[in-house]
Amino acid sequence: MTEPYAVPVPRGYRVGVWEVRRPLATGAFGSVYEARRTGGPGGTSGAGPCAPEAERGDGAGALPRTAALKFLPTGTGTPRQLTHLRELVEREIALHRRLRRPRLIRMYETLTVDDPGHPGLDGATVLVLEKAEGSLAALLAAAPRPAAGPVLLAQICEGLAQLHRAGWVHGDLKPANVLLMEDGSARLADFNMAAELDGTHAYSPAFSTPDYTPPELLWCEIGEHGRRTRPSADVWAFGVLAHLVLTGSLPLPGGTPGARRDAAVAYARGAEDLRLSPDLPDAWRDIVRDCLARTHADRVGTEALLRRAEAAAGSGRSPGGPWVRGLARRPRAGRARREGRPRGRRAGMVLGAAAATAAVAALGYGVSAWGDREHGSGAPSHTASRAGTHQVAAAYGASELRTDKGVPAAYRLLIVETAHDCPQPDVTPSLIAAMLKVESGFDPDLADPAHDEYGIARWTPSVLRWWMHPDGTPAESVPQPPFPPAESIPAMGRYLCWIAPRLDSGLPGDRRVLIALAYRTSYAKVNGAGGVPPKYRGYAGRVAHYLKEYTPPGRK
Repeated sequence: MTEPYAVPVPRGYRVGVWEVRRPLATGAFGSVYEARRTGGPGGTSGAGPCAPEAERGDGAGALPRTAALKFLPTGTGTPRQLTHLRELVEREIALHRRLRRPRLIRMYETLTVDDPGHPGLDGATVLVLEKAEGSLAALLAAAPRPAAGPVLLAQICEGLAQLHRAGWVHGDLKPANVLLMEDGSARLADFNMAAELDGTHAYSPAFSTPDYTPPELLWCEIGEHGRRTRPSADVWAFGVLAHLVLTGSLPLPGGTPGARRDAAVAYARGAEDLRLSPDLPDAWRDIVRDCLARTHADRVGTEALLRRAEAAAGSGRSPGGPWVRGLARRPRAGRARREGRPRGRRAGMVLGAAAATAAVAALGYGVSAWGDREHGSGAPSHTASRAGTHQVAAAYGASELRTDKGVPAAYRLLIVETAHDCPQPDVTPSLIAAMLKVESGFDPDLADPAHDEYGIARWTPSVLRWWMHPDGTPAESVPQPPFPPAESIPAMGRYLCWIAPRLDSGLPGDRRVLIALAYRTSYAKVNGAGGVPPKYRGYAGRVAHYLKEYTPPGRK
């Protein structure tokens, strides 16, 4: 490995009785590897560079033949990083040691690497965890509305109930943190944000995934011990998760996490109503609505939620092994996004900002997915997703935007939801995709200083200033590039939505192409030319070509 991954561990490296086989996932501070046991049935060979104070967790009896090793570099780093990381590690270990429940991912033991010859590993804490076959995030990437969704939701709710009964709050429930086992059953994972209740509250780190964070925590004060949270925060997150699993969409409107955060705040303050998807099954509509009540006090309690979820699911049985094994045989996530993966130094920013990149999440051990490089080179590629949103499918919006014509999977959600945010019928996902293709070839790093244009939508900074904010207020100052897709694409949608009604109604030709031309030049020039200005015929032809390419059969 040559890239600066969080914790690079070579194949064949030995820790205790475990031999590292292949990478599974990585994040900003930790990395997860598949490993095989090299000792006897009980795992007592003692081989490998581990400290003698290695402790057995909740794995009574023999160790499994394979496991997931989560490496956390608690022996290196700055003092501030180490303090934060050790706190997260201690939270996760404490919960694993105290809770042994069938709906929580199992920890077999913890190890400490003692290997001065490898400074990057020396002192690292290693959690030996139950190995899953996949995650809910990966399942949603393959099937945005899985048939087994209701049963999985009942099992997820059972896991929450187990945590809450024991006096813990998960604090970061989302698709990437729901693991799927070989038999198809669900387990909750990633407990480094979990917090133990002290009375009615717990104190958790001031980090969470915006789409799954209840409104009261979006503006709360952060105290000395962290952010005060309640079990009702997990109930809100479950409501968001259920809506996503059952409808393929998030319950609050907006093309970016920031826009949806603003929508959550407006809803909590009574300025907006909750508009659930019409695709939500009747049996779940009241459940989701009661989970997403405006205030924590009005949300359904966990035990009542569990009873209602099990009744709505109709069965608590596992969805079945073949279902998960079929998921495990799908191509790696990197191939699904091979044309859309952001590159270079901005990749982390782009992925962290855009919920669409969550489509590639694989295993939810608290880190992001590993995937293949472009064009199937086989070399591992790693991107740390700070947003975690790990729920968006490469097939999202397939009825409005072709999935087989090269629109990058990483931007599908952003494109489709940006179009949905505009009431103008001619501002469609295929139009936005066609324009992005013509403007930049979907290149998030485009820079054309000669024309003062940057990013995937070729924004001129002084123009972007007026379209950055969902509420229509201009930025206080001219923004400076680089402009991430999560900022550029919704701003393009807002500008197109403003342009559309300003074009004369009698202009000849495809109105969508004329809207694109007005974006490239101005609506006044298009109106003045009575259609396509001669100078822009080539641009119009390219947009028309990709509009046809990206529009599904049977749609305009």
